[in-house]
Amino acid sequence: MRYFPEKLTCTWLKNSYKSGELTPYELAEEIVRRAADKERYNIWIVKPTVELMKKYIDRLPEYREEYPLWGIPFAIKDNIDLKGVSTTAACKEYRYLPEESATVVEKLIAAGAIPVGKTNLDQFATGLVGTRSPYGEVPNSWNPELISGGSSSGSAVAVALGMAAFSLGTDTAGSGRIPAALNGLVGYKPSLGAWSTKGVVPACASLDCVTVFANNLMDVQKVNLAARGEDKRCCWSRSYETPGYKLPGKICLAKTGVQFYGNYAKEYEEKWNRAVERIKACGIEAEYIDYSMFSEAASILYEGPWVAERWKDLGEFVKAHPGRTFPVTETILRAGADKEHTAVKVFEAMHKLQAYRAKVKQILKEAVLILPTAGGTFTREEVREDPIAANSKMGFYTNHCNLLDMCAIAVPEDTADKKLPFGITIFALAEAEGLILGMAEQFLQTEAVSIAVCGLHKKGYPLESQLTELGARYLECTKTAPEYELYELNTMPVKPGLVYNKEAGAAIEVDLYELPVFQYGKFMRQVKQPLCIGTIKLCDGRKVQGFLCEAYAVKGAKNITEAGTYKIAE
Repeated sequence: MRYFPEKLTCTWLKNSYKSGELTPYELAEEIVRRAADKERYNIWIVKPTVELMKKYIDRLPEYREEYPLWGIPFAIKDNIDLKGVSTTAACKEYRYLPEESATVVEKLIAAGAIPVGKTNLDQFATGLVGTRSPYGEVPNSWNPELISGGSSSGSAVAVALGMAAFSLGTDTAGSGRIPAALNGLVGYKPSLGAWSTKGVVPACASLDCVTVFANNLMDVQKVNLAARGEDKRCCWSRSYETPGYKLPGKICLAKTGVQFYGNYAKEYEEKWNRAVERIKACGIEAEYIDYSMFSEAASILYEGPWVAERWKDLGEFVKAHPGRTFPVTETILRAGADKEHTAVKVFEAMHKLQAYRAKVKQILKEAVLILPTAGGTFTREEVREDPIAANSKMGFYTNHCNLLDMCAIAVPEDTADKKLPFGITIFALAEAEGLILGMAEQFLQTEAVSIAVCGLHKKGYPLESQLTELGARYLECTKTAPEYELYELNTMPVKPGLVYNKEAGAAIEVDLYELPVFQYGKFMRQVKQPLCIGTIKLCDGRKVQGFLCEAYAVKGAKNITEAGTYKIAE
């Protein structure tokens, strides 16, 4: 059976195509199989089929480097048009058949990418929870009891569960960032107008952005470069310089106002504090600022007259189809028709917002603002019980972004976390997308992996320097679970070997280090047979990477398990 990784990335696909180990048709079949296997997740409104993908695969030229997304599968949120495939915005009665694809979709197909299907969403992109759809709630990728985040719920989960290498979402209030954080992805929200919104069902047309979800920063930038560009047919389109990676001169953090909520508030706060330590370790000046202005700007989105913009585009449909809209969605949309949203109120809000924007330009000149992407999460049951309040809390750190004309990127705090993913969002001014890319790269490079060592790499031992020279930090001395044997190997120099044996094992003393992820490969090159790196279970249940020994090497070796540790002979 052909091997496919759990998650699809552009690099793996590109290498597999170039080597001849994989064809786009074989990939299409695997995506269809995965979609069927996860049908209960309600990811798709238009499901992946080989027939749909074949139309685009057949058009591909021979593989060439000038097609940066050649053969790369991507999912499309079902409020973005794909020619000849119905668009519903998660409302069956709203369904229409577009005669052409959205501009960004056309650009990605021209770069060689393959559409695989249309994904579920909070109806009319109204929500941050992923539960507001008549096509079913989309559960979290890793813990189905929890929400996936919205409104781009299906798009995020499709990437997290390996049915696409990247996906398109939209973002008006955080829909391209919240699902990224809750599913361990990178979510990129370009500056307003940098990507065309022609062919996108409007939520708040003046604030809408098309966004991308992917498994890593490199893939996000590939899509960003292919999708962006001024579109003369889109009145919201703007011209920007192509962003490269650039480090900011300053990092802004909130002095007050960062709050956490829900049953996982403590865990989220701990993860945020760890992220702050990593941010400070990046070597860039950090300044604590008053966050209240950003919170006040955020409140304008749903407490001010901007809700009337949603009603302007969707009101006639809702009035003509009573009871056909998802109940909580209709409540939110109809709020836009309130008589209090007068022209005077609109201009009051516009002037207030313009004052905020002027202040933000001063604060974030050559700087970025970093916040938690979300301050907590909820179970799907909790959202059903109180849908408005739960959704509102999810937007604490997202709603200000488009109103203040900012760009943003959401990145995971721990890219390997499948238990309770948490992420940060990096914000910058519209014309400074390079700063969020550069800062994201810098932050991700500070991610660390725990390494357990039982021999010559222990603290104070001869090979400790192989770790510390790569930036490893000593954490603690602890023990494995009582499931390992320890041998003194017949090697030069003499070294210990740890072997898993649940029946005859014991708890073995190990030193735990934290090694930057980007240095992991360099460290691995120093590991020689018969030693190898594998997963080690610790006495407290944690699972970390660490030194293990191949079984052949312990034949004739001295079993020193009873000692519980390895010490260099004096």
